Amino acid sequence: MAARCVWLARCALPALARPLRAAPRLLCTATKQKNGQSLEEDVAPGEQKAEPPSSEKAFLEEKVKLEEQLKETTEKYKRALADTENLRQRSQKLVEEAKLYGIQGFCKDLLEVADILEKATQSVPKEEVREDNPHLKSLYEGLVMTEVQMQKVFTKHGLLRLNPIGAKFDPYEHEALFHAPVEGKEPGTVALVSKVGYKLHGRTLRPALVGVAKDA
Repeated sequence: MAARCVWLARCALPALARPLRAAPRLLCTATKQKNGQSLEEDVAPGEQKAEPPSSEKAFLEEKVKLEEQLKETTEKYKRALADTENLRQRSQKLVEEAKLYGIQGFCKDLLEVADILEKATQSVPKEEVREDNPHLKSLYEGLVMTEVQMQKVFTKHGLLRLNPIGAKFDPYEHEALFHAPVEGKEPGTVALVSKVGYKLHGRTLRPALVGVAKDA
């Protein structure tokens, strides 16, 4: 009888040992869940998600940084080129204007001489210019020739005479001394030129002093 009891005990021991072996695993899992740890931590290292090495990650970050720097440097270079080109064009324009209008002050002074010559020729009575009055005739012809030659020199250097009689009044080229009704003249046109004007290379150097016709 005792031998049979010993045999039954030996047969029951393996069955009792199975639940005991699984209990530590369940206890460990429950402990991790309680502490907020993920069950994925128990996965073998070979089964984890592959991540790029730290050296490769640093290389990619450095590449992106260098590309941004290259783009920024390229934009600065293009802006510098544009600014340089604009400066070159402005400088060239200033040089050209200096060549064209550098004689502006000198021309203004010569205009007074031209005005005096014009008044001198106009003051000579035409009926007195005769063959029997050779001195006056020679003087008058000399004044006219001087005036003509001066106008040729003016034209050569881009200085043009403005005598706008009958033209439409232009405030950029004319200076109105008065407005008055003039018979036979369209309103807004130049009826009288008191002093001729001049333009230097298309720029008004001295506006013509004029009288403008208006409605009666």
